[in-house]
Amino acid sequence: MVKEAEKYNNVNELYVRILPALKTKVAELKREKIYYIKEKDIWNYCVENIWQNKKDLRIYELVDNILNIDAIKLDIYFKKNLYKYQNINE
Repeated sequence: MVKEAEKYNNVNELYVRILPALKTKVAELKREKIYYIKEKDIWNYCVENIWQNKKDLRIYELVDNILNIDAIKLDIYFKKNLYKYQNINE
């Protein structure tokens, strides 16, 4: 039997739900000597580059997207947007 898709009241609930996948990706990046990319950076990359025009994604799809991000593309995205996000967070 297929369960009804999980629903989240807001983006923060969804972020918390997939945080283990984000942490796993950060650990993987650290093994590749990329220490400066954090969970929120990966989240922002996915929101802007993978999930931007998609609807009704399932948790397993979000997790799969996170775990399969190319480290080089993520690094380029991070460095390109470093100044933008630095100003927002201040």
